[in-house]
Amino acid sequence: MKDLVEYIAKSLASNPEDCKVTEVVEQELVILRLEVAEEDKGKIIGKQGRVAQAMRVLVRVAAVKEGTRAILEIV
Repeated sequence: MKDLVEYIAKSLASNPEDCKVTEVVEQELVILRLEVAEEDKGKIIGKQGRVAQAMRVLVRVAAVKEGTRAILEIV
């Protein structure tokens, strides 16, 4: 899941080297924190949050395949 989020974020960002994904596991929940450059936040979130929502859906689907729960936070 971490690699998937990192790949999508780096593909969208103008400064792909500033994209960083950290993974925190708490019990059965995986929290993915995506950090991007300030000028890339708009690209990652998208119009009306559609890109961010699509990324969250992909993370949830990947988590279900692994038998866990996951959420994506964009910082």
